[in-house]
Amino acid sequence: MRGLIVGVLLAAGSAKRFGSQKLLARLPDGRSVIEAAAVTLRGQVDRVVAVIGRDEILGNLLERMRCEVVVNDRAIEGMGASIAAGVTASADAAGWLIALGDMPYVRANTIHAVGATLSAAMLQGKRIVVPMFDGKPGHPVGFSREFAHELRALDGDRGARQIIETHRDDVTALVVDDNGILLDIDTPADLAVRGSLPSLGTSD
Repeated sequence: MRGLIVGVLLAAGSAKRFGSQKLLARLPDGRSVIEAAAVTLRGQVDRVVAVIGRDEILGNLLERMRCEVVVNDRAIEGMGASIAAGVTASADAAGWLIALGDMPYVRANTIHAVGATLSAAMLQGKRIVVPMFDGKPGHPVGFSREFAHELRALDGDRGARQIIETHRDDVTALVVDDNGILLDIDTPADLAVRGSLPSLGTSD
């Protein structure tokens, strides 16, 4: 029986390039960016811990989507600090899928595949799973609990990349047919342009 897999949804960014709270911006299908990302992730893992800054509106929305909300007062330090907060809040997990709140186009079956591959890889001594599209790494990235200490120690803007680079022998590269693993929302133009791509936004 596999252990508890927790999705850590990072939603504490400053969104300076977008000009406003991009996670609440609407996609072409009417959902907010964070709603699309959270609902898809929530359907494929045992728990979702969403890490936010001090944003009551965003926190209430995530709670309505059955996410456990963690407020990270160190969010200004970068993605690493948010990963650390999410992993610390779910210390009982067997593994984590680190997902980004501004990546709403990742497909449900891709998230499922990363989680299933992580569970299988842990039995074979591989403890990190990185999805790949067109030779490029994307999100969500899976980590087993053996990396809990290193994940909790993260800070700065590099996120968990340094752990992957240090432990390359532990990495399983999972090739997926989903360019959504590469696409985030940085500017208002991304909402329409990326939302119009036919291979994105599906959950099957």
